Amino acid sequence: MCGILAVFGCIDNSQAKRSRIIELSRRLRHRGPDWSGLHCHEDCYLAHQRLAIVDPTSGDQPLYNEDKTVVVTVNGEIYNHKQLREKLKSHQFRTGSDCEVIAHLYEEYGESFVHMLDGMFSFVLLDTRDKSFIAARDAIGITPLYLGWGLDGSVWFASEMKALSDDCERFMSFPPGHLYSSKEGGLRRWYNPPWYSEQIPSAPYDPLVLREAFEKAVIKRLMTDVPFGVLLSGGLDSSLVAAVTCRHLADSEAACQWGSQLHTFCIGLKGSPDLKAAREVADYLQTRHHEFHFTVQEGIDALEEVIYHIETYDVTTIRASTPMFLMSRKIKSLGVKMVISGEGSDEIFGGYLYFHKAPNKEEFHQETCRKIKALHLYDCLRANKSTSAWGVEARVPFLDKEFINIAMSIDPEWKMIRPDLKRIEKWVLRNAFDDEKNPYLPKHILYRQKEQFSDGVGYSWIDGLRDHANKQVTDAMLMNASFIYPENTPTTKEAYYYRTIFEKFFPKNAARSTVPGGPSVACSTAKAVEWDAAWAKNPDPSGRAALGVHSAAYKETVDAKTGNLMNGSPQTLKEGIVEKTATVA
Repeated sequence: MCGILAVFGCIDNSQAKRSRIIELSRRLRHRGPDWSGLHCHEDCYLAHQRLAIVDPTSGDQPLYNEDKTVVVTVNGEIYNHKQLREKLKSHQFRTGSDCEVIAHLYEEYGESFVHMLDGMFSFVLLDTRDKSFIAARDAIGITPLYLGWGLDGSVWFASEMKALSDDCERFMSFPPGHLYSSKEGGLRRWYNPPWYSEQIPSAPYDPLVLREAFEKAVIKRLMTDVPFGVLLSGGLDSSLVAAVTCRHLADSEAACQWGSQLHTFCIGLKGSPDLKAAREVADYLQTRHHEFHFTVQEGIDALEEVIYHIETYDVTTIRASTPMFLMSRKIKSLGVKMVISGEGSDEIFGGYLYFHKAPNKEEFHQETCRKIKALHLYDCLRANKSTSAWGVEARVPFLDKEFINIAMSIDPEWKMIRPDLKRIEKWVLRNAFDDEKNPYLPKHILYRQKEQFSDGVGYSWIDGLRDHANKQVTDAMLMNASFIYPENTPTTKEAYYYRTIFEKFFPKNAARSTVPGGPSVACSTAKAVEWDAAWAKNPDPSGRAALGVHSAAYKETVDAKTGNLMNGSPQTLKEGIVEKTATVA
């Protein structure tokens, strides 16, 4: 990943302003420690902090067209850049960078080329001929981007909030799948897939089509000139990423440089579910596996730094970001700069355990649509910023545009969790890779129950966070939370604790408005909380809060004063008061 900062229309274009832009861009250097670039044109500035993944020797940014009248600063990867170059044979390219095509596509097609890009990206482009500019973000929001406005009428864009929050009066998260045009003076959506309208699809389920689409998505992401690996938790999604990568690595260009044995990485508390499962998958796939441990105290000690980097106070995101942040530091120390990860599958296929309670296929599908549209505020934000904090790039094949279109066109009846038919969560994906003749994974891994990353690294991690927050936040503080934080008021001591840290780094009203709020159970949207009356009394984002579903669900006890459910220690359902369980093949 790289870091970009662009400012247009500054009243002050003195040397002092240039120095200020450099200073602010430096706040993004963790994202791109390999090189820095800055282009100034009158009152316009485009800055770049580079993480070199493709063409490390000549792909420094900003990038230009032939006569340098078009300038672009990009954070991302364009996987189809070679095919796009074929359409631009009349253009002269200066570098081997995959991102250079953006400048030439603009020359050829004007502002209407963004849909041609296959990849993850945030970019800002300046046309010096008329001082017009555009900015765009990829379809799902895999790469971060913020948009802000200065009191002097200037317009700002930055990869992270920390680069513009001090100098902008108002700012917001740049919406995914949108383009900002200075000529039009605002945003418009360039990404308009069939599923976006949330109409119920009816295409039949074809497991081979789904499998082939995912394999293509993984193969695209093997485009690299630096060492890479796969984040392997041992759950279904990361295990499939690793299995498919192993199958195709030997035939890729990356293997010529870095060898055909895949490196895999996992982190957890000692004895955690993820470590055991990941080791088993790594042994099966014969990867070069790297297992990292952390303690609850090490995670707690890192919380302030984590919140500074990920720029959110969302409880689930912080819980999961902390181990990912620690793991990324270890990965970078091994000389690895790019990893492939399994984010997005649960949103597309309804993999979270609360989907067991979806009342019908219509609500199931609409919830998956809502989850995908919000990914840029949750899992994409976590995966990108936790790794970028240490100069590591995360790629996510499940969020491939073509794969999403195929997966979201399937009649959602096939995705519904049906114990009577022995269909557990994400059955359509599991079944697609259930190959008896040439198995991708062992059956028990292929059909392992969903663990959220923050749970899978060790249940005592979340319990330890809660205990720590309870010591930092008094009952009186929580009681008065609505007066201190009237917007997105924290409802638990853990949420209150994270909010205080966030506000220390990002005190402006605009900053807190970039973070979503509302009730959630096991990562559900607020709408899905309505599926089960018991969930309204147990608003916790952990997968263990899916009472009656998770095999280590919280023990259900009732507070005598409030009548609300209280979370006890994890225990098996047989020991608890909840009898139903998910069928696991």
